[in-house]
Amino acid sequence: MIMQAEDKKIYYHLPGLFEFYNLYSAFLPLFREHREYFYDNCEIGSIYGAPQDCLWGGGRVGFGEENPAGVAALMKEYDISARLTFSNSLIREEHLSDKKCNRLCEMFERTGTAENGVIICSDLLLKYISEKYPDFYFVSSTTKVITDFVQFEEELKREEFRYVVPDFRLNKEHESLNKLPYELKQKVEFLCNECCWYDCYDRKNCYENVSRKSLGEDCADHICVSPNAALGYRFSEAMKNPGFIGIDDIREIYVPNGFNNFKIEGRSLGSAVILEMLLYYMTKPEYQIIVREEIYLDSMLDIF
Repeated sequence: MIMQAEDKKIYYHLPGLFEFYNLYSAFLPLFREHREYFYDNCEIGSIYGAPQDCLWGGGRVGFGEENPAGVAALMKEYDISARLTFSNSLIREEHLSDKKCNRLCEMFERTGTAENGVIICSDLLLKYISEKYPDFYFVSSTTKVITDFVQFEEELKREEFRYVVPDFRLNKEHESLNKLPYELKQKVEFLCNECCWYDCYDRKNCYENVSRKSLGEDCADHICVSPNAALGYRFSEAMKNPGFIGIDDIREIYVPNGFNNFKIEGRSLGSAVILEMLLYYMTKPEYQIIVREEIYLDSMLDIF
């Protein structure tokens, strides 16, 4: 029997663990104290990110400047899973001893009652972290650019991963997705709001360029092949993407078919854009202006 959307939780995995500390410091109290502002069935599954100059980082060049101890304390206070984004695809043996990344693992492996996770691409790094810091759970990163559904299903079957984020171009493969057994559906974490060109043929090279920069290699910037690259990221444009998953899609299509986990991208954006995403996905329309005003009027927050 297919359950109705209102009977099931929706777990959002939000961007900017280190990058948007000030935004979440203002947003999380509202989310806790005024749940009437937010959809009844929505929860924060995790907040993910990486500090700037993080050698194991990938996906996006990190610019998070917040003190990791403060970040860990905030996640503990609100009992939210913190995910370290260690999705560098080019890790070599000599990188495993990096002091900064190991200190982050030591700090975030156990911060409270919520389990913390690692978003990961490299199997070498996966093996290292799982052996040295066994209390983390692992998320297979979208930076693997898995666009073949058979390969994606095999990734879902790997016991090392609690969640797998497919390439956004698998988001609308409903016939194949709905045939997955329930236990695998629960491991799928859809990337909802990707703005990348749907027909991009160079996505893996883009991610590898970020990995090289994170490793400190001297390399040229990746040249985006999208015909609309000059626009940069715009949420309004992401909504036009064929792979976009909107709030109605989540409630009416994905959740009734057994999917509950949805990732919001945006680590490289500004707080104002992230707030609009939190309003769109999590906040009831009649309360969006109230939440927006509460955040904007917070004198400690540089919203832009």
